[in-house]
Amino acid sequence: MSTVALITGASRGIGAATAKCFAEAGWDLQLLARSSPELEAVADHCRSLGVTVTTAPVDFADPGAVAPTLQELLAEAGTPGLVINNAGVALTAPLASTSLEQWQWLLQLNLTSVFQVCLALVPALRAQGGGLIINLNSHAARRAFPDWGAYCTSKAALEAFSRCLAEEERVHGIRVSTLTLGAVNTPLWDSPTVQASFDRAAMLPVEHVAATLLHMAQQPPQLLLEDLTLMPAVGAL
Repeated sequence: MSTVALITGASRGIGAATAKCFAEAGWDLQLLARSSPELEAVADHCRSLGVTVTTAPVDFADPGAVAPTLQELLAEAGTPGLVINNAGVALTAPLASTSLEQWQWLLQLNLTSVFQVCLALVPALRAQGGGLIINLNSHAARRAFPDWGAYCTSKAALEAFSRCLAEEERVHGIRVSTLTLGAVNTPLWDSPTVQASFDRAAMLPVEHVAATLLHMAQQPPQLLLEDLTLMPAVGAL
């Protein structure tokens, strides 16, 4: 497998930490995120480590923007050996108070955009003989949390999507893994759509998540870590 990694949501949080971790390990990068200035800052840091970095600003909330951006990226930078679907958002609201607009926004970012990324990349991965897709998910996929209903639903659907994709693509040499996470200390908790009061010092550091992703990516093609779960030592916050 080529040591080229495509990372979505790479401008901050887990995505930025993962880009830097992989760059330190010598991986070339294809980085996608909505924020161009922050994305370019991450890319410049990675380039300073001696790796090749291609960036592509894209708003994953816009379903019409995803496929064209990926097509341009593939034409410019080639097919990666690794795809890390990290981009996502959160929303806290009772289901009965969640608007259709909020629901569709959340599902687009947490589920449909992942489907779109895979839809664009699977033919190229097949053509090169395979690759690895890692979808970042939340333990909310397996638990019910009050006021997190739409988020839990999106993550449960992502878990099912990942399992189905793995079954369909293994014959083509494409491995699909899921990294399931408890609470991680990222800017997500500062989002205006999230109202929660947790001890962020007790959360998983982004650097630990990035190191785990690198470990998963370094496994031989004969081995598949189907799902790896990381939780804070204190458990669910």
